Amino acid sequence: MPSTFSPSTLSPPVPRPRRRRRAVLWGALVALLLIAQSLLLALTLSHEASRAQEAADLAATEVAARAKQLMSRDLQGLQGLMWAHDAEWRGNATGLLRQSRIILRIESRDEQRRIERVVESPYLPPLFARLGREQLQLETELACAGAMRQGTPLFSRSYFVPLPGGEGLEVTDLCLPRVRAGEPPSFVVATVGLRALLEESISQEQARQFEMSFVEGDGTRLARTGLIRGSGFYLAERLLDLQGVSLQLRVDSGSGKPKLIPNLATALVLGLSLALLALVLVLARDGRRRAQAEHALAEALAFRQAMENSLITGLRARDLDGNISYVNPAFCAMVGYGAEELVGTGRPPQAPPYWPPEFIEEYWRRHHDREARWEAGLPPREGFETVFARSTGERFPVMIYEAPLLNAQGQQTGWMSAVLDLSAQRKVEELSRQQQERLQATARLATVGEMASLLSHELNQPLAAIASYATASLNLMVREADDPQTPDMVRQAVTRIAEQAERAGRVIKSVHDFVRRREQSREWVRVEQLMDAVLPLVRLQARKSGARIDLDLPEPLPRVRCDRTMVEQVLLNLTRNAIQAMDGPVPLAERLLIIRVRPLQPRWLSIAVIDRGPGIPPEVARQLFTPFFTTRTEGMGLGLSLCRTVVEQHGGAMDFDSRVAPDSPTGTEFRFSLPCEDTAGGARSTVTGDTSA
Repeated sequence: MPSTFSPSTLSPPVPRPRRRRRAVLWGALVALLLIAQSLLLALTLSHEASRAQEAADLAATEVAARAKQLMSRDLQGLQGLMWAHDAEWRGNATGLLRQSRIILRIESRDEQRRIERVVESPYLPPLFARLGREQLQLETELACAGAMRQGTPLFSRSYFVPLPGGEGLEVTDLCLPRVRAGEPPSFVVATVGLRALLEESISQEQARQFEMSFVEGDGTRLARTGLIRGSGFYLAERLLDLQGVSLQLRVDSGSGKPKLIPNLATALVLGLSLALLALVLVLARDGRRRAQAEHALAEALAFRQAMENSLITGLRARDLDGNISYVNPAFCAMVGYGAEELVGTGRPPQAPPYWPPEFIEEYWRRHHDREARWEAGLPPREGFETVFARSTGERFPVMIYEAPLLNAQGQQTGWMSAVLDLSAQRKVEELSRQQQERLQATARLATVGEMASLLSHELNQPLAAIASYATASLNLMVREADDPQTPDMVRQAVTRIAEQAERAGRVIKSVHDFVRRREQSREWVRVEQLMDAVLPLVRLQARKSGARIDLDLPEPLPRVRCDRTMVEQVLLNLTRNAIQAMDGPVPLAERLLIIRVRPLQPRWLSIAVIDRGPGIPPEVARQLFTPFFTTRTEGMGLGLSLCRTVVEQHGGAMDFDSRVAPDSPTGTEFRFSLPCEDTAGGARSTVTGDTSA
């Protein structure tokens, strides 16, 4: 099947354009250049103005934050001064004034707000030397009265203090009330200079670029700082909220309106240089290489056609709109359509004929998503699987690898796709899946056998308990018929039989759910309830072997979240193994079973079962939790494997520690963890003994 890019498809030579058309094109080029230069100039001026305004806004924000931070620091120092002893007050106040240039004067006042002690800043002459303090304390009195009412430090309104030589300062007073039980109230008044606050809050770089000042609502300037005068073009204002008063901070940049000529010259030179360079390159390349390019193109097309005809991988080229511009013979054979039926199709809303109708909308969305990823600078998705339709209507899976199609200038003109037919691979996978299903059916048969083994193993204990209680009931009714306590004891034994029968039912359900790997029923259970449920059975077995039982429990015991039936079964398995380990080689006086409960973390609880048996040899310990491994002739080897699985299903872990040294005490400790209520508060541990009679 011939390629659509064969030499026969090349266009005829383009005729020489007319003069009018050429003039129109050159006029359009000049107009576009003028528009581009104008937009570049406007954008440059706007960008510089935005940068200057942003710098002013940033400086205002930083200075306001710094001023508030300095006032907070000095307020902490003044609060510490409030509680200093009389003998230490003057020295502490002097030290504070040396550390801070913002505070100009500190006063200690009595309950009538009369001045008792005064400390002046060492960096300025006395503040009220020209005009007495009593004439400039109206705002201070109002601030102290408000601070006393609210119980918090307050700033006064700013006021002007004249200084010798005709100068003056704008200041504000900070009044801190001091109230002690059994003592009359007093006050600490600190005079803060607004100009000093500005000078301490501004950096050297900001002082060289901006004029900063505190102003009133009508624009009256209270204090200013900065090495330059503001031009009034870029302004930024922030409110400095202090307790009781708000100061308006104004930042005036020294930069004026951006100059036009330097930016215009730069923009014009850059734009014209790029435009002329591109034009010269295009014209030179078009004039020198046209003939050579046509000859090389013909040879390349012939070589490519021979190479593509030998490929078994389908190739497809599409432009940015999705229109198919090229297909190779392998692709045509794959979909069952000829090249003349495919080339030129695919432009929205017309879909290619090999797209299944039910997937057309999804494929268009994928095409647009790929274009958006490429425009955003992200790599296109590669190696994705999809479904095509043959000309007969048959659907078949394909794997598509796509890459951007670039022209000689490196610009993207479309997408080139390599398409692989996955029909044969899917047949192999289907065969493998059928074999896997057969294996799973065999595994389910093995699971049925495992369930039967687990049921026989786990029902042994409750059935044995039922038989023991039934035998005890018969013995009580036959041998102790005259005993008035016999009915109560028989009733208790029958109650135990009912409980164990119910337990056997729960064991069947839990083991059934466990084998089917379904989610177990979880509930909050107190540890005492778990112990009370298993201790009667543990005592029966301990009484037969002569072992003693010690419970080492904390107080209070938290609740655990678990499947109660399965956790009780874990406790029964571990305690049964511990008692059987001590039966025989351990003397009766040393047979001790310890059940210990300890908090591991705030939300985890550890339960340990400890025996005084001979321990576990290393060769046995390596495969202790292996299913069907056992060292007893009558055992099935499922107990510890089941215990570990149950604990891990609850999110916990099980391990053990065994001592088998001949010259040291022997024994084994099995530990497992369960999630519990938060025990971060801690609990007091106590030990209670429970000796089996």
